[in-house]
Amino acid sequence: VQLQASGGGLVQAGGSLRLSCTTSGRTVNSGGPMAWFRQAPGKEREFVAVIDTWTKNTKYADSVKGRFTISRDNAKNTVYLEMNSLKPEDTAVYSCATRNGRIITSAQNRAGSYDYWGQGTLVTVSS
Repeated sequence: VQLQASGGGLVQAGGSLRLSCTTSGRTVNSGGPMAWFRQAPGKEREFVAVIDTWTKNTKYADSVKGRFTISRDNAKNTVYLEMNSLKPEDTAVYSCATRNGRIITSAQNRAGSYDYWGQGTLVTVSS
């Protein structure tokens, strides 16, 4: 399984970006959940959002709830992270992740639950 993240860039506060995570070796409508994590300079990796491939349920970190939306396009085998009302504190390297099998909802926000990671894409939000 390989994941390719893209779409990062430099944006002013209040702006928007859409990140993409294209998968190969699996489809986005089966298997384990697809998630986005981020890591800011000098900080630990943190959960951003996840979509359950079976239930289609989504979950978000409190810090992005209402501003970010995770979705998938089965035909393109791609998961998206639509980011609106961006803040300087959203600056980080964003990575997508997945695993082979299903996992309980309460574990979907843990980085250790995931087996496969994309290379990350840098999002910089200027004030």
